[in-house]
Amino acid sequence: MNAVVNQSENQPGTQSEPMSNNFKKLQAQIRGQVGKAIEDFKMIEDGDKVMVCLSGGKDSYTMLDMLMSLQRKAPVKFELLAVNLDQKQPDFPEQVLPEYLKALGVPYHIIEQDTYSVVKRVVPEGKTMCGLCSRLRRGSLYTFAAANGITKIALGHHRDDIIETLFLNLFFGGKLKAMPPKLLSEDGRNIVIRPMAYVSEREIERYATARKFPIIPCNLCGSQENMQRRIIKNMLKQWEVEYPGRSETIFSALRNVVPSHLADPGKFDFGALRSLREITPELLASLSATERDETADLP
Repeated sequence: MNAVVNQSENQPGTQSEPMSNNFKKLQAQIRGQVGKAIEDFKMIEDGDKVMVCLSGGKDSYTMLDMLMSLQRKAPVKFELLAVNLDQKQPDFPEQVLPEYLKALGVPYHIIEQDTYSVVKRVVPEGKTMCGLCSRLRRGSLYTFAAANGITKIALGHHRDDIIETLFLNLFFGGKLKAMPPKLLSEDGRNIVIRPMAYVSEREIERYATARKFPIIPCNLCGSQENMQRRIIKNMLKQWEVEYPGRSETIFSALRNVVPSHLADPGKFDFGALRSLREITPELLASLSATERDETADLP
């Protein structure tokens, strides 16, 4: 299913409803955060064909809005193609996204693939389904992208998703690893970008409420209250209540990594520290402040 129609400005509610000053400020704030992430990580370049993955949730709707807005004003030219994977979940309102995208005026495509039956057949009752579901969904989207000249795949993950992934890997995987704003897929065929990497979920919720997006809930797995990600999400929410700004500080830490102060010999050459005993004044001047602090305690 495909459609291409004329694009129009994004407004809260219906197209005729005027934008409030608060909404304009929020929209400008999120657009600025998305623009900065794109610039910092060189996410979009001239001539790119960006596949915007839409799930029907608040995050991907907001991402599409921001990319359409930036497309109109960006100094580089790039195409957008909104893509949704219809996984054939029972009672999935398959008309919602096509009608919304036609009214919005963005090129789109609906991939129809029954991953729902596969997940229900393979995953035992009561077990978390998101892992297999996401792998199957990712495979379908990657295959479509490779076959249709897509140069970037845009996913709607936000700042809170990235922080949650950090703690999931830390607590349950034994890895100091998060969700990068930009990466090369494992098969080497696709570049994945996360333009919402700097945006908090709270800001997205406010924006989605103002825009009155036609949200489509995921009914595949239900609430799955014991899911590890939900546990981490609740932990971070409680931290934020007790210590406002903690999530922002954690994300800042992800952007200020000091490999020499961790314990991975594959990421830092600890054996080379001995050579610093004979460091010259010229080399010392070229070191960063952190590296100069390290050499101060050397014999």
